[in-house]
Amino acid sequence: MRPVDKGTAPVSTYTNYAEALPDLEQRLGRYCSYCERYIATNLAVEHVQAKSLVPALALMWSNFLLACVNCNSCKGDTPVTVNDYLWPDSDNTLRAFEYRTGGVVAPHSALAAPVRAKAQASAALVGLDRVPGGAVPPTQRDLRWLKRFETWRKANNAHRRLSQNDTVELREQIVDTALATGLFSIWWTVFAADENMRSRLRAAFVGTCPNSFDANENLQARPGGQL
Repeated sequence: MRPVDKGTAPVSTYTNYAEALPDLEQRLGRYCSYCERYIATNLAVEHVQAKSLVPALALMWSNFLLACVNCNSCKGDTPVTVNDYLWPDSDNTLRAFEYRTGGVVAPHSALAAPVRAKAQASAALVGLDRVPGGAVPPTQRDLRWLKRFETWRKANNAHRRLSQNDTVELREQIVDTALATGLFSIWWTVFAADENMRSRLRAAFVGTCPNSFDANENLQARPGGQL
């Protein structure tokens, strides 16, 4: 899950939360904050704490993220205690999960048990743990796992081609492909040993939190976050 930085609120107040959508897209790109897919249409303003349960936060920039139909539907109006989960706008969520072939998302094996439990809760909250044959399988219309599977294949093919023909043009093309598909975490995972590609990807995906990375593009604890 890509760590993002929304920045300060662009306006003092919104009269309707939907008004924040263009601002969020400008700050974060047209990507679901949870599953990370590029969403051309039907991307929605998502309330970290449901507006039906905490109406005082319904128009607050600090309570906004972006979500696709699937992640939004899974999360619904679930009451959340913020500190019981990991959030892409406050934690370095790229350290929280492992992305694997087959479209699998799982809490990172290196996490301490308490943080691992929060990562698992975060994945379950928006349904990122749903894969065919899993404990909670996806619905027929929930193809997020398939998009991860396909993107994993694309990223590995790109990595192989780059190893055979390393050019600036190919590196730029790989970044363009990543931007068009989304799933930043998969591209980051596949190119984890390539500092130049990590730098290119981080710079290209608007809103990626710079404080989650050190000078060598290695992951680091996010200031003020749980991870």
